[in-house]
Amino acid sequence: MPETPPIAFGDNIRVRATPDTEAHGVAGLVGQVYGWTTPSVTRVSVIGQLTDDYAVNVHFDDRKETFWFVPELLEFIDHAVGTEIRVGGVPKSWVRSETGEWIEKPDKKP
Repeated sequence: MPETPPIAFGDNIRVRATPDTEAHGVAGLVGQVYGWTTPSVTRVSVIGQLTDDYAVNVHFDDRKETFWFVPELLEFIDHAVGTEIRVGGVPKSWVRSETGEWIEKPDKKP
């Protein structure tokens, strides 16, 4: 059986059902990873029991909300193939591939 890749920026995930996630009403929800942080520095509120100084931010489109989680509460679904990101003022974008790589794509000339 292939190993599940580590959860990374842009991945689609499912929140595992635990007492903590059920109490916050997020158990079973599917969302997209928007980033990570070190809670000791940023002082974000994290769902789950911190064992490392690392938390993952997940955005839920249906709820228009984000939450911070310990990684153990998140289940990898896929790399969100086709997701495109842009940075203001930069004449290119990046598109997610099946392998999780971000492929640089220059803007088309007008």
